[in-house]
Amino acid sequence: MSARVLVVEDEPSIAETLLYALRTEGFVAEGCGTAGAALEAVRGGEPVDCLILDVGLPDRSGFDLCREIRSFSALPILFLTARDGEIDRVVGLEIGADDYVAKPFSPREVVARVRAILRRVRVVGRGDEGEGKKGPEGRCGLVHDERRRTVSFQGQELELSRNEYHLLLALMKHPGRVLTREQLMEMAWPDPGAASDRTVDAHVKLLRAKLRAVAPEADPIETRRGLGYALREGA
Repeated sequence: MSARVLVVEDEPSIAETLLYALRTEGFVAEGCGTAGAALEAVRGGEPVDCLILDVGLPDRSGFDLCREIRSFSALPILFLTARDGEIDRVVGLEIGADDYVAKPFSPREVVARVRAILRRVRVVGRGDEGEGKKGPEGRCGLVHDERRRTVSFQGQELELSRNEYHLLLALMKHPGRVLTREQLMEMAWPDPGAASDRTVDAHVKLLRAKLRAVAPEADPIETRRGLGYALREGA
């Protein structure tokens, strides 16, 4: 099935150029010109595989929209903006963007970056295929819906940030295997150099809190002191 990409851009010429390039390369591409329309599409429309998001939208900053989306979804986001300063790139990545392209841009480059983002997501997301599953329920009661980019625990969907989502999927992909903090940074962060051991520890703590909110007695993530973390196999 072709990946669905939503282009959120208020300049018609730029939007049409991107939509044409994406469709030519086999993507299902749709566009809208406001943050409000984008949020409605992400929340209630057909599942979106990747969002190309302009920072300078007429009704709201793309940064603000990204923050809101990250509060409930790990949807891959590529920022598209006229601002190419380092601070803007850093802000975009820190609030959860997967990549950042400054105008003027090459449509082919944008398409290539979208492909790269989706390739990374799918590699990490294979945790629900084979080794990441234990019968219909999934290991430890964890089930990954790859299409919707969500993870459920004991039948309840978890509200995860982008990094929490990818961190949990990395553990689900390798049940019983201890992953070092460095390995988890490589798997879950778009810029591993921007994260640290403490960042990983903090996200694991948040994940545990969300899992325990569903099942207080459960503790599927195991700490191996001096080594890293593992998803309990057969728990």
